Amino acid sequence: MKRSLLRRFAPLVLFAALLLTGCKQGTPVTEIKTLLDDPSHFDKQTVRVVGYVTKSAGIMGYGAYQVTDATGAIVVVTQQNGAPREGAKVGVEGEFRSAFTIGTETAAVIVESGRYTPPASK
Repeated sequence: MKRSLLRRFAPLVLFAALLLTGCKQGTPVTEIKTLLDDPSHFDKQTVRVVGYVTKSAGIMGYGAYQVTDATGAIVVVTQQNGAPREGAKVGVEGEFRSAFTIGTETAAVIVESGRYTPPASK
């Protein structure tokens, strides 16, 4: 009986193992303030941020939205997923692009390549 049970669940265990090893470890989450404090360091690099959508606009799959974490806010542009609703908690991965810095203001965006729902905080 034990052997039968093992044979029955072996494909499931194998599939789960393959799924977990194939998961992209990805880029670590960076605070938005860190990106904006040193934009040249992150320019054209893949970054990840997590926060809440505080502004949002989209039409026909294209969109722009502002993500705010505890340290700052940044605009995210997307050409494929539309914009999430205001108030949604999102994780975003994409290419950081710095336009300019004048005094204390930095103009920068993240060009979204992926979006995910971050795990709930405990």
